[in-house]
Amino acid sequence: MELSQMSELMGLSVLLGLLALMATAAVARGWLRAGEERSGRPACQKANGFPPDKSSGSKKQKQYQRIRKEKPQQHNFTHRLLAAALKSHSGNISCMDFSSNGKYLATCADDRTIRIWSTKDFLQREHRSMRANVELDHATLVRFSPDCRAFIVWLANGDTLRVFKMTKREDGGYTFTATPEDFPKKHKAPVIDIGIANTGKFIMTASSDTTVLIWSLKGQVLSTINTNQMNNTHAAVSPCGRFVASCGFTPDVKVWEVCFGKKGEFQEVVRAFELKGHSAAVHSFAFSNDSRRMASVSKDGTWKLWDTDVEYKKKQDPYLLKTGRFEEAAGAAPCRLALSPNAQVLALASGSSIHLYNTRRGEKEECFERVHGECIANLSFDITGRFLASCGDRAVRLFHNTPGHRAMVEEMQGHLKRASNESTRQRLQQQLTQAQVTLGGPGAED
Repeated sequence: MELSQMSELMGLSVLLGLLALMATAAVARGWLRAGEERSGRPACQKANGFPPDKSSGSKKQKQYQRIRKEKPQQHNFTHRLLAAALKSHSGNISCMDFSSNGKYLATCADDRTIRIWSTKDFLQREHRSMRANVELDHATLVRFSPDCRAFIVWLANGDTLRVFKMTKREDGGYTFTATPEDFPKKHKAPVIDIGIANTGKFIMTASSDTTVLIWSLKGQVLSTINTNQMNNTHAAVSPCGRFVASCGFTPDVKVWEVCFGKKGEFQEVVRAFELKGHSAAVHSFAFSNDSRRMASVSKDGTWKLWDTDVEYKKKQDPYLLKTGRFEEAAGAAPCRLALSPNAQVLALASGSSIHLYNTRRGEKEECFERVHGECIANLSFDITGRFLASCGDRAVRLFHNTPGHRAMVEEMQGHLKRASNESTRQRLQQQLTQAQVTLGGPGAED
């Protein structure tokens, strides 16, 4: 090949190479522009870098931001026994507590507020509530003080107890003031339950490891209990104020007595008794209003009712009164439990559904399905046993305790048959008539 021809071929090859490079660069610039338009920021800037230039935002981005700020749709639920739905929280409710005088219900949510509801408004169209704000945190647990002049909360981020005092105003409302100092941090695992003795002598906190702490009202740790249950799933103070109980991975419920001297000074915590009979871990338990009955639910798929009115110092064990089946408890989901004040009705929650049992007959009487948009977080009867309350999303739902009214009618009919004198029969007949009227009230029967 001649030298001139070789030079021409080399020049052509160089020209083609340059054209290819220019085409590649043009395509790359197009990709970069497309990436900037899609992401709203320069392609060379990382997602966690400086904020993008406001001028580069598109209309679609602004619309998307507006959609994200909109509140999620409230879960709808209807049932013939639904008495009311309390809807003022803008976040999910994690805990609630009825005051000992029966006048108020406290709820806490992740919207950084605690709300105090008036129970006398439950059957009204409007449900009034008073709001207490939690600065830079939110409460996961709430409990009223015995005198109903304060309440305590567990702070999610602060990992500590905070006390709020309630001061009544001239207009009938309340002012809520947090005490200057929170309780010291002592727990090493997440706290799952808190409680206050109705005697006003101590506060209880329990964490998910095996620790239960007994505190003075001033924030001093009086005693540390190791439950030896591998982990705690629930803990509570008995309504009588004497006992603290816990359950967890082991198939029992352990109960301790918190002892004080004649002058009110703390002495010790001693093991009182245990509820033994389940064959798997215990989800939860509850006391009756007089602390003479307890109920428990286990992963073995059963619930049990116990007579705990025993002399444990004489080595007397609790008596098993009834065992019922609750297959939903055998699953992996946690179960919630509530016992009516007179121990005649047991409420069990699994997922977002609630089941009501007659404890004397052991039979299921009602079932409420898909009550909340989330799993039920808390379940409680009011102190009269008239209502059952549940929470699991942004609302509290209140149900008429119709099974409780039925149980009361059955009990009175039995007493009436055994009545020996006329005056007793007349009194029982009046009570029976009133109970039957209540049972036939709104939503009680189809």
